[in-house]
Amino acid sequence: MSGRAAHLCRTACLAGVVVAGVLTVGAPGAGSATRPFHAASNTVWLCNPDQAADPCSTSRASTAVTGRGATSARLAPTSSTASRFDCFYVYPTVSKEPGVNADLTVQAAERAAAVVQASRFSQRCTVWAPMYRQVTVAGLGRATRSALVVAYGSLLSAWKDYLAHDNHGRPIIFIGHSQGSAMLITLLQTQVDPSPSLRRRMVSAILLGGNVQVPAGRVVGGTFRHIPACGSASQTGCVIAYSSFGSPPPANSLFGRAGRGVSVLSGQAGAGAQQVVCVNPVTFSARVGSLQPFFWSATSPTPGVRVLTPWVTFPGLYTAQCRRSGGASWLQVTATPVPGDPRPTVSASLGPQWGYHLIDVNLALGNLVTDVGLEEAAYR
Repeated sequence: MSGRAAHLCRTACLAGVVVAGVLTVGAPGAGSATRPFHAASNTVWLCNPDQAADPCSTSRASTAVTGRGATSARLAPTSSTASRFDCFYVYPTVSKEPGVNADLTVQAAERAAAVVQASRFSQRCTVWAPMYRQVTVAGLGRATRSALVVAYGSLLSAWKDYLAHDNHGRPIIFIGHSQGSAMLITLLQTQVDPSPSLRRRMVSAILLGGNVQVPAGRVVGGTFRHIPACGSASQTGCVIAYSSFGSPPPANSLFGRAGRGVSVLSGQAGAGAQQVVCVNPVTFSARVGSLQPFFWSATSPTPGVRVLTPWVTFPGLYTAQCRRSGGASWLQVTATPVPGDPRPTVSASLGPQWGYHLIDVNLALGNLVTDVGLEEAAYR
């Protein structure tokens, strides 16, 4: 890997780190470290419906907080068709191990990521999440291409084991963020995109903060030959992808610019000739829509408001619209508080080149779960 590519890898790989670093606070089971092995292989499962302590089956009880500070409790029911569908989730950069590549021990950071990003999808599907030998936080500054090969190789092994022993022909929704999206991009490119039978089994792929790319003005043909960007909530076999920002991504942005930043993790070039996909998970168009954010309540307190549920949601606080300008494509997220609104609003805490990457998933988590339900209903 060139010096420039290594620098981009260091910064882009870090994309998911702060998510776990912030959200481990108060996460269920955050203090445990277990090694649940698949009975027929050496695959280690972070989320597996057969294991007793499954972070992806965490309570989904939530409290909605309005702009006036009023609260109401919500309980997300499980769909009657959830067991018919699988979700295959790959977490972002979270490992705090000292080596360049993580081992396969389930630790607090991985469990927290699964709770905060993947567990709400369990109302729509059975969530499977393998451990993989990702590039660690400590390894970012010295990662080479071989480290990415190790990370992907371990994920590929888990995927093949899952197909052979656990999937049993069920339709699949792929879910990833940051380094997880980069790993899934490569997996879909090499395993699913070339296979008509696996493409038929793919309900959709949610690949956030990973720079899925297409030729300018098209919906397919860059990152994937056959898998298009989703054009509606009832379309299947397609990709929902975006990177969220509160203002246009700068020229040195890690996300939203083809061939740059996080694109390096999945070996994508094409700057200039291609653009990064933006699919608005609310409207699936250029129109503005209202987001349904869900945050872990322990890390998103509202002053003067008592929230007793694991989750908190802020209805009507954010809108989203896909925009394209100056070679960048992004999901423009705008806060719309009312006068005296006590609810906290997000910021680009790591700088404008990161945007809202740390909460790409949670800003639209309610919309994404709804989208999966609509795609499942349309799936044939």
